[in-house]
Amino acid sequence: MTQDQEIICEIRGAAGVVVLNRPKALNALSLGMVRELARALDAWENDPQVTRVVVISTSEKAFSAGGDIRWLHDCGKVGRYEEMLAFWGEEYILNHRIKTYPKPYVALIDGIVMGGGVGISLHGSHRIAGDRYLFAMPEVGIGFFPDVGATYALPRLADGFGRFLALTGERIGAADALSVGLATHGMPSERMAELADALTGRGALDEILAAFSLQRGPGPLQAERAVIADAFGGETLPEVIARLDKAAANGSAFAGKLLQTIATKSPTSVAIAFEQMRRGAGLDFAEAMRTEYRIVSRIARGHDFYEGVRAVVIDKDQAPRWQPATLDAVRQADIDAYFALLGADELKLEG
Repeated sequence: MTQDQEIICEIRGAAGVVVLNRPKALNALSLGMVRELARALDAWENDPQVTRVVVISTSEKAFSAGGDIRWLHDCGKVGRYEEMLAFWGEEYILNHRIKTYPKPYVALIDGIVMGGGVGISLHGSHRIAGDRYLFAMPEVGIGFFPDVGATYALPRLADGFGRFLALTGERIGAADALSVGLATHGMPSERMAELADALTGRGALDEILAAFSLQRGPGPLQAERAVIADAFGGETLPEVIARLDKAAANGSAFAGKLLQTIATKSPTSVAIAFEQMRRGAGLDFAEAMRTEYRIVSRIARGHDFYEGVRAVVIDKDQAPRWQPATLDAVRQADIDAYFALLGADELKLEG
């Protein structure tokens, strides 16, 4: 393994092992990483030696903190939209590949997992959460939207929890992730390396995981689940805001904080995310990915993504100037346009 390889894919015993090896960038996904992982999955699918895929990280801070948004921003600012869409297209095809992969796909997540990192972990069969696990889909804060399969996965979380994550970008730890099914197993951080080694053996996968699993108690959000379920069960975005307002007026500091959080996000992105969650509940995974490609094709040529990356990543002034600036100024017809068919440019998925 060389230090300059961003991703290493190799067979170890019974496992095809994927090592995310871009620690200085918190393993943010590059197009090269997407392509190498896709190539490895193709090679391992029909290899009888490989009984499972295991994805690990060389970083103690992050599994993968997202996609390479600075590169995407820079491409878009000079009109290189085809390169941006090539990245997103191949990334979304990879997400679909993982979701439909015929062999167990085990992600060992001990640290930050956001954005693109969610896309290469959440859709696998097994998601192992270490002590440092920290999940978020924070895209509405940079004028983007929860992509990489969130259109399918988040609406399927019980009691409005997926909508809560999509509209606020809130971070959650291992206990809350396990309670809603984002993670399948809990694991002590100090045993992750031992588990990764055990998974290369020929033992039964479920038996290996059971031997390492840690039961976790209720997460910090357990006490707020009723507020989340009520507010994010609203049938329209204004109703969600109204329910949060009511909960805050009745003394919920949590609801008040969420209102303040949503108010800082791109109004367009929040409205797109709500519409995603509404539509996504009725879509299969392939159609969810096509939907996301439709949205991103319009985001690439819009305003808020570039303004959000400028404010949060480049200038770091945390003072984005969104257009439009408020939720009240967002028109439903404009949001619907993000979801319109692309004709010949639709995302091509196998199966």
